[in-house]
Amino acid sequence: MKRTRTIRIAAAAAALSLGLAGCAVEEGQQGGSDKLTVACGAMEEVCDAWTKAFQAKTGIPTSFVRLSSGETVARLGAAKASPEFDVWHGGPADGFGAAVEQDLIEKFVPEEAAKIPDKYKDPNGYWAGVYVGALGFCSNTKVLDELGLDVPDSWEDLLDPKLKSQVSTAHPSTSGTAFTTLWTQVTRLGSEDAGLDYMKKMHSNVLQYTKSGTAPGQVAGRGEVAVGLVFSHDCVLYKERGMTDLEVSFPKEGTGYEVGGVAVIKNARNMDAAKQYVNWALTAEAQNIGPTVGSYQVHTNPEAASDPRMVTLSDIKLVDYDFAKAAAAKKELTARFDAEIAAQPKE
Repeated sequence: MKRTRTIRIAAAAAALSLGLAGCAVEEGQQGGSDKLTVACGAMEEVCDAWTKAFQAKTGIPTSFVRLSSGETVARLGAAKASPEFDVWHGGPADGFGAAVEQDLIEKFVPEEAAKIPDKYKDPNGYWAGVYVGALGFCSNTKVLDELGLDVPDSWEDLLDPKLKSQVSTAHPSTSGTAFTTLWTQVTRLGSEDAGLDYMKKMHSNVLQYTKSGTAPGQVAGRGEVAVGLVFSHDCVLYKERGMTDLEVSFPKEGTGYEVGGVAVIKNARNMDAAKQYVNWALTAEAQNIGPTVGSYQVHTNPEAASDPRMVTLSDIKLVDYDFAKAAAAKKELTARFDAEIAAQPKE
């Protein structure tokens, strides 16, 4: 009898324990876990600095995975019901627009968004801009001298036969930077066909299409090509870090630009922490972190400090870059680029 009573007490205790555990799991699912994961589209150094600063400020364990915008959209789409990321931070706005079209981003307007100019945020409240970068030419002056060429200041300069296999650019399917290059041609030339026609002409001068949008600047810095197509702040950084032959220039016809965004991921496991992170990312405190680790994009928060290594946007000609239109056209346009350009032999 005593043994039977002991077994019953143990069974009751076990049932109570399981019940409490079930409540804890349910409560945890509602509030999310205590960890935050960021898909980060900026340079690894600034991604690391951002996430560490947020963790230090809030106590929320925060990690990041460095991904191009194309990779981010693909991975979010593949795990839509249970995403591996809570926040997307950094990377061109047209990538965020593509994610909005696939219902991968949560609509959220943080308090700090009121400080960001309207032209740097989504009018429907899905993302807000944290920085601005201008697309430019990152040239190796030593290689150009050997080829007998000046530093390019025109898109037409990149079609020079002397630059055969001497241009490095990323692939627009994987890189937001490269898609900015492609959409810049569409914008300045007036149509998708005309933009693709320009890229076809440049195709034979491209050494290879890299996966990452920042890589062409490093390729040029190592002297493997004469010109890399990157956002100008990346070229400034590489020169500062020892690639002293590099020089930044901009096309006189006009160039594209990026608005680097931040957004909460749809179905984020840690929704409250994700919203807290997005609001923090728009603050002057967060944006001021960039230049401390070599990230020299222009800030979107007017209260953030400027840096002499940032491009002065008013000094260069910018095309009328329509981010919503670019996002809507991205899937079909990159597919055409794959079929009509990247898959074709070079002359």
